Amino acid sequence: MAWTRDEMASLAAQDLSDGFYVNLGIGIPTLVANYIPADVDVTLQSENGILGLGPFPLDNEVDADLINAGKQTITELDRTSYTSSADSFGMIRGGHIDLSILGAMEVSETGDLANWMVPGKMVKGPGGAMDLVAGVRRITVLMDHVDKAGVAKFRKACTLPFTGRNVVDKIITNFAIFERPDRESPFQLKKIAPGMDAEGIRKMTEAHYTE
Repeated sequence: MAWTRDEMASLAAQDLSDGFYVNLGIGIPTLVANYIPADVDVTLQSENGILGLGPFPLDNEVDADLINAGKQTITELDRTSYTSSADSFGMIRGGHIDLSILGAMEVSETGDLANWMVPGKMVKGPGGAMDLVAGVRRITVLMDHVDKAGVAKFRKACTLPFTGRNVVDKIITNFAIFERPDRESPFQLKKIAPGMDAEGIRKMTEAHYTE
């Protein structure tokens, strides 16, 4: 039995600490905003110039003028502030963001990340992903364990264009959690979803990791 996307987001939210500045990527990572523990005070940052995002709006709270970098509607907090895109990327490139939680198409066993394009398919550009993986202190990836064809997404080497090399610190899939203590060490299998077992995870994972 796999974790749902909401459960994956909840697991990622457990890594948030008081005082963190956090960037949430498009897709599953955006759900993390709904699972921040009540006793943890973090500031969410969006590349389009928002500092202090609130949770996703209920239907009666939607304001089409308030959107994140993924063009999803958001809510404000009493401390929300707005900056230029230049200042927003200055926060990222200057190393002022503690954690970014991103989606991915592939992650390699050495922490390489591919999450911005598939050759031959239309893409508008890399967005802020390359800046994030270069400037943010820690990177967590949320992704399905295998793609629609059943091919492992945690691989020996990425087959898609790189977003960054040796940048991923933690991977949360719908089947398991992998983490490494530093970027010189291999990933370790830290947790398995209910109904799964270590042997099953090994069969569905191309990358080398330790248990």
